[in-house]
Amino acid sequence: MRLRERSSGAAPADQQAVIDIGSNTVRLVIYGGPPRAPVELLNEKVAAKLGKGVAEDGKLSEKAMASALAALGRYAALLRARGITRVHTVATAATRDATNGAAFLELVTALGLAPRLITGEEEALASAAGVAGAFPKARGVVADLGGGSLELVHIAGTQYEHGSSLPLGTLRLPAMRSEGAAKFKRKVEKLIEGTGSRCGPGETLYLVGGSLRALARYHQHMIGSPIDDPHGLAMEPQALLTLCRKLQRNAVMPGVPGVSPTRLAALPDTAALLAALIATTKPEHVVFSGWGLREGLIFNNLPAAQRRADPFAAGVRAFAEPLGASPAVAAMIAGWTAAVVGSSDYDQENLRLSATILAIASQQIEPNLRSVTVLDWALHKRWIGIGGAGRAMLAACLLANVNREVPVDIELLAKPEEIRQAVGWGLSIRLCRRLTGLAPQLFSNAKLVAKDGQLVLSLAPAIAPLATEVVEKDLKLLADHLALKPVIRRDAL
Repeated sequence: MRLRERSSGAAPADQQAVIDIGSNTVRLVIYGGPPRAPVELLNEKVAAKLGKGVAEDGKLSEKAMASALAALGRYAALLRARGITRVHTVATAATRDATNGAAFLELVTALGLAPRLITGEEEALASAAGVAGAFPKARGVVADLGGGSLELVHIAGTQYEHGSSLPLGTLRLPAMRSEGAAKFKRKVEKLIEGTGSRCGPGETLYLVGGSLRALARYHQHMIGSPIDDPHGLAMEPQALLTLCRKLQRNAVMPGVPGVSPTRLAALPDTAALLAALIATTKPEHVVFSGWGLREGLIFNNLPAAQRRADPFAAGVRAFAEPLGASPAVAAMIAGWTAAVVGSSDYDQENLRLSATILAIASQQIEPNLRSVTVLDWALHKRWIGIGGAGRAMLAACLLANVNREVPVDIELLAKPEEIRQAVGWGLSIRLCRRLTGLAPQLFSNAKLVAKDGQLVLSLAPAIAPLATEVVEKDLKLLADHLALKPVIRRDAL
C-alpha cells in the first residue's frame, strides 16, 4: 500500500509528514498543530551520506543506499502505524545527480513510499517558501546549504522565482578547499555571481541548512547567549565574516550542546563557503532560518488566507489555549491597558497581545515554577516569526507579570527602551488580572489612563471593593515604572 492512500488507523487531521532524502541525511519529520505554525511531533534522521559517493565517482554507494533504505523502511512502517496519509517524500541533489539515482528511487517506491525527485530550481523555491513562511516580510536572498548543493533564490515576501542550484554542498567542500584558499574563493564567488544572486539596498541574506545552523549555534554558545535556538538569529555581515575567518583557522572545535561532532568538524568548510557567499551577495543583514525545504513544502500547500496569517500569533494561540488561555480575554486585557502601554506599531501590538495570552496561560503553572517556566517559554520554545529582541521582550513581559526582575543576559538581547516597554506590558497585565480576576464582565467597570503626570484607575461603584491593598501595590508598581503618580478614583464611572 502506498502511503499516499488512506490507511485503516487514521491520524488526527492536522498531522502530516515530510521525508527528505538529502545528500547528507535522510530525515522524517511528522508535523501537527496549527497549519500556519506546525509543530514537530517526531523528527528522526540517519546520516546516510548519499552524496559522498556521488562526489567521488558520480554514483550512490551500496553502503549509503543500504543505510538510506533501512531508514526509509522504518519511516514507512511508522507512518502506516500512525495512520498518517499526507506524506511529502522528496529526493534532492544526491539522487538527482547520481547515475544510479533512478534505480535507487525504484527501491524507495517498493517500500510503499511515493518519492518525488525535485529539480535544483524546485529545491531552491521550496527552501524560499520555508523562509517566506517563517519571515513574512523577508526581502533578499535565500541560501540553502545541503550536503550536495547550495540553492539560491531571491525573495520578496511570498514572491520567489528562478531558483538556482550550485554544486557547493558540504560533502564537496573539503576537496575544493584542498586546492587552496584563494582558488576556492575565486571558484565559489564565480559560481554564485553567475546566478545573479545579490541583495539590494536594505536586503537580508537568509541562511538555511543544518551546517549553517550549526555555525549559528556555535556562535551562540561561544558568546554565552541565553537563547539556544539559532532560528531567527540576526548578525551583521561584518561580524559574521570575522567569525568565519576565525573558524577557517580552527583545527579543533570545542564541543557545543546540540551540535554533532560531524557538524562541528565541517564548520571550517562551511565558514569558508559562507564568507564567499557574503562577499558576493553583499547583504545589509544576515538571518539564520530554522525553516527551509520541509516547511516550505507544507507552506506551499496552504490556502492563500492561511499563508497570510502571522505564524507567531498562530503558534502562541495553539500553545496557550490548551492551558486555559482565552484569546478573547487576552484581547480585552490588551484593550484595557492600551491607553497606557499600547502602541501604534502593528508588530509591537501583535507581540503584546501574544505575550498577554501567554501571561494568562502561565497562571496554570504551579506558582513556585512559574518564573522559570515563562522564561523557558520565551527563550527556548521554537517560536516562528520573532527573533532575539522579540524573545527578550516576551521574557521581560512574562517575568514582570509575575513580579520578577529581568536577568542581565536577557537585557543584552534587545534595546533598553524595548525591555522597558515590555516590562510595562507585564506590569499592566498583572494589575488587570489581579483587579478583575480575569472576569470579563468587570472590564467595562474599570478604566486605566495616564493623564497629567498621574496613572489613574477609575472604578464603578459596583467594583470599588475590588481595589484592595494588593491592587494598590500593583498600581504603584506600574506607576513607578512609568514615572507617574498612582491614583485610584472609586465611584468614578
